[in-house]
Amino acid sequence: MEGLAGYVYKAASEGRVLTLAALLLNRSESDIKYLLGYVSQHGGQRSTPLIIAARNGHTKVVRLLLEHYRVQTQQTGTVRFDGFVIDGATALWCAAGAGHFEVVKLLVSHGANVNHTTVTNSTPLRAACFDGRLDIVKYLVENNANISIANKYDNTCLMIAAYKGHTDVVRYLLEQHADPNAKAHCGATALHFAAEAGHLEIVRELVKWKAAMMVNGHGMTPLKVAAESCKADIVELLLAHAGCSRRSRIEALELLGASFANDRENYDIMKTYHYLYLAMLERYRDSENIIEKEVLPPIEAYRNRTECRTPQELESIRQDRDALHMEGLIVRERILGSDNIDVSHPIIYRGAVYADNMEFEQCIKLWLHALHLRQKGNRNTHKDLLRFAQVFSQMIHLNEPVKAKDIESVLRCSVLEIEQGMSRIKTTQDADIHTAMDNYECNIFTFLYLVCISTKTQCSEEDQSRINKQIYNLIHLDPRTRDGSTLLHHAVNSSTPVDDFHTNDVCSFPNALVTKLLLDCGADVNAVDNDGNSPLHLIVQYHRPISDFLTLHSIIISLVEAGAHTDMTNKQKKTPLDKSTTGVSEILLKTQMKLSLKCLAARAVRIYNISYQNQIPRTLEEFVKFH
Repeated sequence: MEGLAGYVYKAASEGRVLTLAALLLNRSESDIKYLLGYVSQHGGQRSTPLIIAARNGHTKVVRLLLEHYRVQTQQTGTVRFDGFVIDGATALWCAAGAGHFEVVKLLVSHGANVNHTTVTNSTPLRAACFDGRLDIVKYLVENNANISIANKYDNTCLMIAAYKGHTDVVRYLLEQHADPNAKAHCGATALHFAAEAGHLEIVRELVKWKAAMMVNGHGMTPLKVAAESCKADIVELLLAHAGCSRRSRIEALELLGASFANDRENYDIMKTYHYLYLAMLERYRDSENIIEKEVLPPIEAYRNRTECRTPQELESIRQDRDALHMEGLIVRERILGSDNIDVSHPIIYRGAVYADNMEFEQCIKLWLHALHLRQKGNRNTHKDLLRFAQVFSQMIHLNEPVKAKDIESVLRCSVLEIEQGMSRIKTTQDADIHTAMDNYECNIFTFLYLVCISTKTQCSEEDQSRINKQIYNLIHLDPRTRDGSTLLHHAVNSSTPVDDFHTNDVCSFPNALVTKLLLDCGADVNAVDNDGNSPLHLIVQYHRPISDFLTLHSIIISLVEAGAHTDMTNKQKKTPLDKSTTGVSEILLKTQMKLSLKCLAARAVRIYNISYQNQIPRTLEEFVKFH
């Protein structure tokens, strides 16, 4: 019966109504109920014949299922739309979201609930608003669809239509008394979404319907959102119609000009000066009431510049692009605040431009500033940390000097991020655990790249001591990847991934210098992964024993001298010698093997299954266990 259900589903999916009818012909009522209620899984979707037929717009199939077989319209499934996975979607939701008007009408006429919500509280009306289908939106509203139902983020139908740029849908919803000032969880209104996306006509429509200049959860008004996003036409519209205060007007013009200075997509240095100058004129418009700037203290990353405070000071840097770039970054940080989520992006962009021009010192200063801002705001920084490993590697490859203090600063931030990552993994919901683990592991590998880079950098004794302290701090936390590997395991493992953007020009594994440095900083030479393998178990499996003999030799010597047990067994009861995959590693290991009487005794206890638990000291129990 399950095989037949697959054929029924396929026929419904492809719109083959005659085939579907033939498959169901002369079937018992219980069989038909089973076949038409069976949930099939294809391409990450879980749906019934009715849901997939509605999703694909097969009107004749839907009519057959509804009118002849009385299939329940409230069946739910999981479908994919525009890259999103929708759980709990009905056939009506699917038809509305896919723009199949005839199917929508057919389902509604057969009693489909127009206000049924998905798991995230999305309605068929919201799906139609997302797609911009005014005809379907009107039909659903005329059939009692509730325009006020928001999704689980309190995001309304009006908000999604405004963000997606569907002017006619926005206008219709407003005419149906949709609230233009409703707030989502993040505090944003429809005006925020339209301003951010740059939909001028929708902003105009919302303003006409008395949309207010409200502040969202990040302290941003729609005017500020438009300015930060370089939407000059929207800024000018809101300044003309929103009844802004003089101070708000100045801030908007300054933020708009500053954003043009360091935006990858909208870079325009002429507009930077133009809007900064307009803002300055506004400050000095009334000589009896000049609005003075409250400037930030000088920041090294911004070349210790002080923001221009008079029209004359601004005029003096008109032809100085670099000064205007820094002015833009300073202005953005002052207006948005250092904890704003969007402050760091232009800083990173400007740093990348410096790196492209081989001005690495200024690049690193900007990126360190951005990194500190992001960590202060508890943002995920795995990409930021990796970016440093990439630029440091590029510098070394080009014989450019890398400062030890910069490596130490990034190592310190890495330790903090990995520690926070360990906490996040313990508290993260199951749905997000994979992403959290990916980011956490990325940070562990980045830390190893940075350690590797430090071994190729000129360091004073004091600098090396500071670097070693950060390595010690992380070793003390004992971070592990999914397979239970420690930093030392990865340092000796040829399977350790290496980023391929500049980093692999400098970093490779196994790495003798990194191994030695980790051991010097206290790494446990006998730590085991989930399979019971010690670092020694891994290095003896290195597949390049001839071409990279020195690495293999150095690592085995370092591990043994640090106290690695050459007779330690993994979960397969294999010693490092048993796991050796080449004659070279076997010979190297044998020359280093010096079994103590203690080890021989422990091996005998294990081999002959002699009872030892609770008969010897606890410390010895652990010792016997890994032999």
